[in-house]
Amino acid sequence: MTSTFPDISISTERLVLRALDEDDVPALTEMMNDEMVAAWTSIPQPFTEDGARDWIADYAPTERARGRGLDLAVTEFLTQRLVGVVQLGKTNWRVRSTELSYIIAPWARGEGYASEAALATARWLFSDQKFERVELRTAAGNTASQQVAQKIGCISEGVLRNACIARTRTEEGTWVDLRTDFIVWSLLPEDLDGMDGHLGGTGGFASFNDWN
Repeated sequence: MTSTFPDISISTERLVLRALDEDDVPALTEMMNDEMVAAWTSIPQPFTEDGARDWIADYAPTERARGRGLDLAVTEFLTQRLVGVVQLGKTNWRVRSTELSYIIAPWARGEGYASEAALATARWLFSDQKFERVELRTAAGNTASQQVAQKIGCISEGVLRNACIARTRTEEGTWVDLRTDFIVWSLLPEDLDGMDGHLGGTGGFASFNDWN
């Protein structure tokens, strides 16, 4: 029997991570058409509202139902504004490991939301789902994503040479593929022991204080 992630909502002091829904379509579409998202992800460009609807109604539910992963909208607790997406993928239920990735909207960068959302997700995986390993892969030139990995306590395990395809704009304004390296990071339950000073609250993973 294939294991699957539950239909979960994760709360921090500033954020709520929940399933994507139809109301997210406009903001999700705008977010995925951002230059940085286009450069460092494989999201189709241009990204359309139909693409957002397919993601929400088909792709995300299918990934969860088949046990492969979980897609969560990252929203501000006070405004309910969509500020990002956290994804789990390539999940191995026997090994209890999964790959975590995150995208933060251009209008929400610089607030520490990627670190807060990623760490809350990892804590939930370790405490509630009994996972033993979370893996992150960051493109060699994506320093912002690397800083998030370091900030939440990940350990760099090495480089997968020539394993990542990023994108760059030509002078004509079109996107072309650019091959680069992946940096592989891991996070284990014991790696979060030193994070307790940054965290507070209830339920082990539900509340954050002063995490930037």
